[in-house]
Amino acid sequence: MRVEATILLFLGVFFGIVGIVYWFWSYDDGGGMMLLGTSLLGFLPGSYYFFWHRRIGQRVEDREDASIEEGAGEINSFPGSSIWPFVMGMGAFLTVISLVFGIWLIFPGISLIITALVGVTAESRRGGHV
Repeated sequence: MRVEATILLFLGVFFGIVGIVYWFWSYDDGGGMMLLGTSLLGFLPGSYYFFWHRRIGQRVEDREDASIEEGAGEINSFPGSSIWPFVMGMGAFLTVISLVFGIWLIFPGISLIITALVGVTAESRRGGHV
């Protein structure tokens, strides 16, 4: 995670410097805030990755002398097919689109989200299709 942390922290510093220069050059609050947000989007995951790199040490991917077999991991751990992610997506779509077309669409959207949450929980507990 050292490489990922370095890249993201560098992007955070870069966009922070660009944001400061941009703000002093143009005095534009909107663009300065967007560049500040971009800088924070580099610092937040970069500091998280750096924290975990310091805590667990080097991974197999970070070592120069590592072989492919060491980083293979577990095979056949993929989840089965399920309808519930689609139902959750349609519920989120209806909930967001209710802001445009009318608040009445929020009711079927929220009901689809709740149905999907219950369905995916039941499916994960029973191990199969519900």
